[in-house]
Amino acid sequence: MFKLCSNKTVSEAGSEVELLVSPGARSEHGRYLQDPIVSVDLSEWVRIIEFLLQGLKVYGSVYHINHGNPFNMEVLVDSWPEYQMVIIRPQKQEMTDDMDSYTNVYRMFSKEPQKSEEVLKNCEIVNWKQRLQIQGFQESLGEGIRVATFSKSVTVEHSRALLLVTEDILKLNASSKSKLGSWAETGHPDDEFESETPNFKYAQLDVSYSGLVNDNWKRGKNERSLHYIKRCIEDLPAACMLGPEGVPVSWVTMDPSCEVGMAYSMEKYRRTGNMARVMVRYMKYLRQKNIPFYISVLEENEDSRRFVGQFGFFEASCEWHQWTCYPQNLVPF
Repeated sequence: MFKLCSNKTVSEAGSEVELLVSPGARSEHGRYLQDPIVSVDLSEWVRIIEFLLQGLKVYGSVYHINHGNPFNMEVLVDSWPEYQMVIIRPQKQEMTDDMDSYTNVYRMFSKEPQKSEEVLKNCEIVNWKQRLQIQGFQESLGEGIRVATFSKSVTVEHSRALLLVTEDILKLNASSKSKLGSWAETGHPDDEFESETPNFKYAQLDVSYSGLVNDNWKRGKNERSLHYIKRCIEDLPAACMLGPEGVPVSWVTMDPSCEVGMAYSMEKYRRTGNMARVMVRYMKYLRQKNIPFYISVLEENEDSRRFVGQFGFFEASCEWHQWTCYPQNLVPF
């Protein structure tokens, strides 16, 4: 069982376990998911790739922590270097609103997810008095979450979706050598695109359009989601297609774990190729900057699955999972 002491995690026996990545700084321990693989047999390679996919939420979060840590996250491990569980969570000063499940998010990976129950029960690790989300790509985390929430009299709702990745996942490197850089370096449409559609322009999505994104996001339409969207647009890669009136008609954003989402096209401009053009340029930028990315799509959403398939996305061997947790006094009607 863990206890948090300043920026270190301490076991009950008193042995110290350093944060995997110090908040806002590059840590030598941050290399645990990026060390080069020199020579492995096929079965070991399959195991490594499986672990990488299952830990992609953590990996993407570590990337942003290593690049300025704009969401003020911290990383906990149960032991080092032989860790079994990694938890990414916001620093405590971020989690001041008990109702803000957009901020109160825990991203987890475990080599033994069936043994996660005791860790999750610890109130020093998870603040069960808040409305929160637990995210990960291991369905087997669910049993430990259900046991922990039952013991805390917390209601839990489980959501799942397909995890879609590209072959770029095999080339990931979350080192501090990669950088977000300036959109001006790669963000301008090429001449051919400009000449074909003179009234449309690919651009960085400006934070002034946060309300537009919020109004059209299924999980949005409230003040807390608006605050979250503003932070995503201000601090993470976000792109759009500006229409004839100079207002975004299609856009896409990224979350603190490098998941690409909130993609949307205004109804008037759907099936015109605008979103496809945005995705092509956006993915080009992410690749050039060595920024990891992936998406999630509901299994029944066949149109979206076909759409992203044209950009090289394919189903991973694991799925996207989210557990939304409500204390009894904060359960929504």
